[in-house]
Amino acid sequence: MEIKTSASAPASSAGHPSTPEELMGGEILVRALQAENVRYLWGYPGGAVLYIYDALYKQDTIQHVLVRHEQAAVHAADGYARATGDVGVALVTSGPGVTNAVTGIATAYMDSIPMVIITGQVPTAAIGLDAFQECDTVGITRPIVKHNFLVKDVRDLALTLKKAFHIARSGRPGPVVVDIPKDVSFKKTAWNGYPESVTMRSYNPVRKGHGGQIRKALQLLLTAKRPYIYTGGGVLLSNAVPELRTMCDLLGFPVTNTLMGLGAFPATDRRFLGMLGMHGTLEANNTMQNCDVLLAVGARFDDRVIGNPKHFAQNERKIIHIDIDPSSISKRVKVDVPIVGDVREVLTELIAMLQESPLRPDGRALADWWQTIEGWRSRDCLKYDDSNPDVIKPQRVIETLWNLTRDADAYVTSDVGQHQMWAAQYYKFDRPRRWINSGGLGTMGVGIPYAMGIKLARPESEVFCVTGEGSVQMCIQELSTCLQYETPIKILSLNNRYLGMVRQWQEIEYSGRYSHSYMDALPNFVKLAEAYGHVGMLIERPQDVEPALREARALKDRTVFMDFRTDPTENVFPMVKAGKGITEMLLGSEDL
Repeated sequence: MEIKTSASAPASSAGHPSTPEELMGGEILVRALQAENVRYLWGYPGGAVLYIYDALYKQDTIQHVLVRHEQAAVHAADGYARATGDVGVALVTSGPGVTNAVTGIATAYMDSIPMVIITGQVPTAAIGLDAFQECDTVGITRPIVKHNFLVKDVRDLALTLKKAFHIARSGRPGPVVVDIPKDVSFKKTAWNGYPESVTMRSYNPVRKGHGGQIRKALQLLLTAKRPYIYTGGGVLLSNAVPELRTMCDLLGFPVTNTLMGLGAFPATDRRFLGMLGMHGTLEANNTMQNCDVLLAVGARFDDRVIGNPKHFAQNERKIIHIDIDPSSISKRVKVDVPIVGDVREVLTELIAMLQESPLRPDGRALADWWQTIEGWRSRDCLKYDDSNPDVIKPQRVIETLWNLTRDADAYVTSDVGQHQMWAAQYYKFDRPRRWINSGGLGTMGVGIPYAMGIKLARPESEVFCVTGEGSVQMCIQELSTCLQYETPIKILSLNNRYLGMVRQWQEIEYSGRYSHSYMDALPNFVKLAEAYGHVGMLIERPQDVEPALREARALKDRTVFMDFRTDPTENVFPMVKAGKGITEMLLGSEDL
């Protein structure tokens, strides 16, 4: 049968209602995805989902992308969601399909990414009997999802999917798992159309902030002597970038972003102090510690940002915290003015109050504060030694990439490790949703799948994956997917022959005992890339970095793997050691 391209209401003719058509569960799923305007679906087939795959075969509005591992399916859908703001959708089979997807689901959960993951399950009659490829999907995923469903009746499938998408994208976004037993996917039921809306008594996230609290916040901001605006991924997730920038223009306060918030405020703007936290800038961290009024917007004061909470609490300051999730407020740091609501809506109201108010910040106090900040900034904490003509510094690779693409329509993904921090420090993100990385869970292997997902969503954009020789091997099989689906990404592997961040910690915290952090048997990445049908490049000299990047960019319709042999001894600085406060920073090897 032909699966229609949109949801349909019950048909009627000349006042005589016709009998609703009957659809199998798999067909209902496809109709639901079409009604949700899903364009891409990343997945891997297996016995429990074959009726769903059969239904996908009969339509042409959703492109299914066959990955080489279920973890990559979820990562690719995740990358798509991060770059576009749409709900990412993945489809995996039961048992090992689900367990392979767990890391991707947990990654999305930690970073509040809107996703729906469809999982196959053994037939309902076999659940709990240790059937072939059975696992307790609901139980396994419960701690790493916003919500999950087990659909036991095909009549409930359409409404359940509507709920899943609604939960995934509303409030604080997150992944939702819908577990579909095989018999539910082939049983038939009357199709009465996809629900246009859904109401759930037990789930009704607050969007509008409390007006009285917003007025309190405004009063604090306007009387501050040493103000600071600290923003996180919530600004991007709520699409509140224009509002944030308008507010900053009105106030003229210094601004910092977390790792997940980079791009919310232009990195090239003088008011931006750089990323803060464990590998943040000296000026960003010192300003955080010494401000008298802190406005936290869509951020959660996590351990990588504030370091030791006791050290952070030593300096008295008033804290305003705006967040959609009430459980995030005062979770790690006690705040003075909590505002629960959607960041965009709260900032819109705050801006309106600010524009109506006759008061403005104390210009003289603000000028003195900026003078203090400029003193910290003059230390140039991101300076590095690039004097050796025979060694490629990883920072140089990122800076060169930034200089070449600063005016281009470019996205940068990363894996996790030293290369991730260098990308965050040295690539100046001026636009939102251009920096795609795993923040909360710190998942190695995400870089290539993220890039694949983005390239499908943004085929005219340039997509770069910054990775390391350790991370890249965790999902390197997806080079095959890149070839099949023509997603020409550019991979920059900062190859230092070590698990770099592990080695750095072992040098600093474990007296140089490099336990299993050196890789003795690396593949020839150039030949490996070529074996997958792509272009491989080996870059060993500093003078070849820019020409290689230019050549790779010129190969617009090819995936290019660039193996940059970088300095194996280079460390990420600044650095805050575990248990230290954010101003107790190591600025270079001289501090070790």
